[in-house]
Amino acid sequence: MSGHSRILLIKPSSLGDIVHTLPVVSALKAQWSGAHITWLVKRQWAELVERVEGIDRVWPIDQTVGSWIRQGQALRAERFDLAIDLQGLLRSGVLARLSGAPMRIGFANGREGSPWFYTHRVPVLNPDIHAVDRYLLVAAALGIVVPRRPRFAFSVLDEDLAVVRALFERNGYSLDKPWVAMNVGARWLTKRWPLASFAAIADQLYESHRDPVVLIGSTDDRLYVDRLRALMKHPCIDLSGAVPLRCLPALLSKAAVMITNDSGPMHIAAACGIPVVAMFGPTSATRTGPYGAIHHVLTGQVPCSPCFSRVCRHDPEMECLERITPAHVMDVVQPLLAAHGTGR
Repeated sequence: MSGHSRILLIKPSSLGDIVHTLPVVSALKAQWSGAHITWLVKRQWAELVERVEGIDRVWPIDQTVGSWIRQGQALRAERFDLAIDLQGLLRSGVLARLSGAPMRIGFANGREGSPWFYTHRVPVLNPDIHAVDRYLLVAAALGIVVPRRPRFAFSVLDEDLAVVRALFERNGYSLDKPWVAMNVGARWLTKRWPLASFAAIADQLYESHRDPVVLIGSTDDRLYVDRLRALMKHPCIDLSGAVPLRCLPALLSKAAVMITNDSGPMHIAAACGIPVVAMFGPTSATRTGPYGAIHHVLTGQVPCSPCFSRVCRHDPEMECLERITPAHVMDVVQPLLAAHGTGR
């Protein structure tokens, strides 16, 4: 492989996994600066991938099987030299094969038979390795020198900053003042810390600093955010459903701290170098926690966690999250804000 290779990177989803892939892109470009990298991604995440430094082309795909087959035919015409499958599922393996790339690499323990479609299979000897480090195993297998500190490189564009700055001004607040981001959504119900606890934190932060927390999230989180606001005694800035996905790196790069469930936005904040305080229950921070030493993961320390289940079968239900109190979170958040110079 050379610096002038045409590379197909297959990582269609999900949001957090896409963020975990950024260090692979940075490492590839650092060593093969002339390589042309096409990232194949589900259409719903494409605008975020457009903000990843080092990507030359974003190739959006739809969910349907027919769409994937048609894309395979179109990919072959691109004459890729290398296909990197970091998804490790049947469809992604088939797409790697359909691309016609003579070299196809992925994980030896890929699911649904995906390794059958690779020419090179990368073993993963430790199941508890972080997703970022696991993806970088593939880069290392290609002869790429992996940096000691993986680099997450989002492009924070002036046009994106202008969008989020206008949203803040509309709410009577400045993007450039210290502020706390709060994300109460998560794809699994079992990953959601109680709303009453989030409300208590938001109110305590307001009483401590006289600054509103900033609620972020997708339009799918609206109902959940509305319930949160009904529980709060003090005002907040509600940006849920208002921030385009492509602008999330610009937004979160300006936060002082992010308080969050285990979620995609958590990983974007961590990638932007913002201290994250995250509540983890059924999932493993070792495997998919916020990457880096500046973050704080709180867990309820129950024997069945992490269970990796979308349904809680423990009694009392959701104890792994319920045992994390607002006081625990405030004990971690306050020193982070003090170090940031936030406070009265």
